[in-house]
Amino acid sequence: MATLVTGGAGFIGSHLIERLLKEREKVVCIDDFNDYYNPRIKRANIQPFLKEKNFRLYEADIRDSKALSEVFETEDVQSVVHLAARAGIRDSLTAAHLYAQVNICGTLNLLEEVKKKGVRKFIFGSSSSVYGLSSRIPFREDDPADTPISPYAATKRAGELLCYSYHQLYHIPITILRFFTVYGPRGRPEMAIYKFARLIDEGGEIPLYGDGTSQRDYTYISDSVQGITSALQENFSFEIFNLGGGKTVELKQMISLLEKSLKKKAKIKYCPEQPGDVYLTSADISKARKLLKYSPRVPLKEGIERFIQWYHLSGQEERE
Repeated sequence: MATLVTGGAGFIGSHLIERLLKEREKVVCIDDFNDYYNPRIKRANIQPFLKEKNFRLYEADIRDSKALSEVFETEDVQSVVHLAARAGIRDSLTAAHLYAQVNICGTLNLLEEVKKKGVRKFIFGSSSSVYGLSSRIPFREDDPADTPISPYAATKRAGELLCYSYHQLYHIPITILRFFTVYGPRGRPEMAIYKFARLIDEGGEIPLYGDGTSQRDYTYISDSVQGITSALQENFSFEIFNLGGGKTVELKQMISLLEKSLKKKAKIKYCPEQPGDVYLTSADISKARKLLKYSPRVPLKEGIERFIQWYHLSGQEERE
């Protein structure tokens, strides 16, 4: 019996699959290798897995219900970790229909297959962005999540609500994981830590939106994966968990850590604040600590040092 990982060739998905294969789990991966960023990067992410006997890859789009049905008919899937999504807040402002099709309709297609096949566990990869303009700090899972300020955030919240309705109607065990600014090796090239590292290294200007005092709760990839694997091992009826680093850091401080790791000074171009961006994300992880035994271990300074080591070793061709 297999764990199905959607978006498995992406950043979080490929790290999760690597962990599951090390634990001798059977893994089925679905990915459409779209061009949100260079598909070659995603193919490189999963290249080491292709020779594994416990790994099966399906190149399919989660919007294609027929393709999904064929996967579920062929494979004996016991758990689904749904990480496939159109990501990125700013791009969602100009491609809202695409984000709705992938993040809402694609999730609905998967839930339909899970319902038909009686899959035992469905884990939905959500986002801290669903908290939007919440004034309660840190964000708790029982806070209202009804003020999303981007189409991306709204589609992730809609996915959560679909999960809840399918749980109520069809008794599907569902766990929702709200990720907080995940970073690390194999990260998406447009994410801030990756993008800023490249610009500092190459002598380009960093576009700094606002005054640099915005804050994020950064989470190193191995900590996020630990949270996912713990959710796979536990049996919940319906739960929502924050998976954050447990500490907020100002943007200026993050840039300073990159400068120290790269041993280069950043050139900063100050820009107006962008629509859709929130000023602060902050995770209350007490529920995850208690029920998932979640315990983030990699502070931002160490995580950035690890990322920069990978950055220097990975090579230009693999990064772009």
